[in-house]
Parts: sequence; C-alpha cells; structure tokens
Amino acid sequence: MDNISVEQRSWVMSRIRGKDTRPEMKLRRHLHALGFRYSLHAGGLPGKPDLCLRKWRTLIFVHGCFWHRHEGCKLAGMPKSNVEFWKEKFRRTLERDKVNLGKLRALGWRVIIVWECELDERLASLPEEIKSGALA
Repeated sequence: MDNISVEQRSWVMSRIRGKDTRPEMKLRRHLHALGFRYSLHAGGLPGKPDLCLRKWRTLIFVHGCFWHRHEGCKLAGMPKSNVEFWKEKFRRTLERDKVNLGKLRALGWRVIIVWECELDERLASLPEEIKSGALA
C-alpha cells in the first residue's frame, strides 16, 4: 500500500525528468571541459541518445538504474505498490532499449551506456573509451 494519495503520487512522478538529469549534466560538463563537442538528444536516432559525438560516431546513453533496471544495483529496487504495473513498464523499457540498441548499431553507431551509479568511477576512463571505440 502506498503511503500517499494517488494525486500526490501523480504529482511526484510528474516531477521526474527525462532530460537534463543530474547524472547527464555532470557527464556533459565533464566531457565539454575536456574539449568534447556533442549534440543533445538526437531526435532522428532510435532512442534519442543523451549525447551524440559525431566525430567518433559514438552515442552515449546515461541510464537511470531504477528506470532501466541496472542488474544487481541497489538503486533498481521494485516499488512495493502496483507491482504488476511496474513489472510491465520495466519489461517494455528493457525491450525498447534492446531494440533501439540493435537499430543504432545496425546504422553504424558505437553505443556507450553509462549507468547512474557508475558515473563517478567512469568519468576518468570515458574519454579514452570514446576515442578508442570501446563498446559498453
């Protein structure tokens, strides 16, 4: 059972951002300071990648551990209320991620996925990962 009303829960959930999240902004500032230039949320590409580095034909997704179900992560817990709804929502998200990843790779893009919980430890190695073409 939820501790707050349906209206309150709706209001809380409506405040969750899909773009310009803290982890995404941190990554963007870091890469920009290092001289990387990118476009944001490339709408013409499947999944609208968070960062598009055309020079390296590389796309970066900053995945929230909860929403994209980072396996084994403490941030990817299952809500206690409306469990069937959440299971289906997460299943669809994972399926969509998989399909979009396949489409992007078929188009010749290299894709890097940075998980919210791993951002700080990946910041140092990410520039080399971009330049070398390592896949996530």
